[in-house]
Amino acid sequence: MMSISNSELRIATGLFPTGVAIVTAVAGGLLPFGMTVNSFTSLSLDPPLVLWNLQRSSDTVRAWQEADTFAVNILALEQENLSNRHATKGKHELHVGDYKVGMIGCPVLTESLTSMECKVYARYEGGDHVIMIGEVVNIESNPDAEPLVFHRGKYKQVA
Repeated sequence: MMSISNSELRIATGLFPTGVAIVTAVAGGLLPFGMTVNSFTSLSLDPPLVLWNLQRSSDTVRAWQEADTFAVNILALEQENLSNRHATKGKHELHVGDYKVGMIGCPVLTESLTSMECKVYARYEGGDHVIMIGEVVNIESNPDAEPLVFHRGKYKQVA
């Protein structure tokens, strides 16, 4: 069997353009926090499920183990600065004014392309990641905004 290196896989998957999202929550006695992900996808329409992946070495892994709810905030083009801030280890606290409290009590980023509030449905082990599955219970969208896209290690704009 051929062995695939981490860098080879990272380069190959980086060729797939993705949206950029920040998942947000309040858990473990922490202030509202968020982290940037591009591992987000829809999973099921019935029930309405989405998933994202959490690296086990993340400095937020304990808080995510305690979270009962979270929001997936798909970023608009103008939110690149938020993406960069929350992609940095130790920079996960949400700033007042960047979010509001959602319908089920989790922080929801304002100005996002769309935000989906979720109840944790399941967590699964997946190699060096935890697969987080959420049941969507509320959606807010801004259909006139342009999406922030990530491709080949850089932010892009949809043409």
